[in-house]
Order: sequence, then structure tokens, then C-alpha cells
Amino acid sequence: MSLIDKIEAGELKKEASQVRVGDTVKAHIRIVEGEKERVQVFEGVVIRLHGGGVRETMTLRKISFGVGVERIIPLHSPRLEKTEIIKRAKVRQAKLYYLRELRGKAARLKELRPKLDSTKKKKIKKAVKKKD
Repeated sequence: MSLIDKIEAGELKKEASQVRVGDTVKAHIRIVEGEKERVQVFEGVVIRLHGGGVRETMTLRKISFGVGVERIIPLHSPRLEKTEIIKRAKVRQAKLYYLRELRGKAARLKELRPKLDSTKKKKIKKAVKKKD
């Protein structure tokens, strides 16, 4: 392990979120304006993950008042307070740059439904049987 790797290992966030390309994410970013500090929430689709280790970044894209806005956010930045995964989508590419040209319904991604564990499946089956 080189000296740079040792230094970077100390800078990595412990609770790194499991963000993937295609996820709709809310990023809570701490903004400092003069002496005041506030948290700004940026919600968008992850169109790209880049780099690794402490330099890893994600690019979020959203449409704000009809204008596409993209923001590159370092995943291990001390200014990034938390990332909430709102929904996951099924994508087959690592970079979703094609979303830049799409508008409206064409820019939607197919949502992945969360997998149910076996206990939840049994409860759902019992509830369906009781209704019948």
C-alpha cells in the first residue's frame, strides 16, 4: 500500500452509500454563504459514476423549469451530508448521456421493484387468500 493510498483511506466516508447509475437520488449538500450555513437538497438521476476511492464522483441530472441541470458531486466530500436513494431504475449502460437529448416521457427510466424476502411473500399470499 503506497503512501497516497494510506492517506486516502483515512478520508473515505465510513457509510458510503450504494449509489448506482440510474438511481434517483436526493443529495443533501452543506452550503456556506458568508457566516451562515445551510443544507441544499439536489434531487436527480445518477447519469454517471466516475473515479474511485476518495476521488469518486457522481453526476446528477434533473430538469428544473424546463432546463436540464447537471451537478457533479464528490461522494466522499465532507460537504455531502447524506444521499437518499429515492428509487432505482433498470439501466443497461454505465453512462446515461442519452438522457440529455430526451424530453418528457421519453426520458423516463424503468423502475426496479424491490425484492421481497420469503416472509413478506408468505404474508402477501395469506392476505390474498383471505380476500378470496
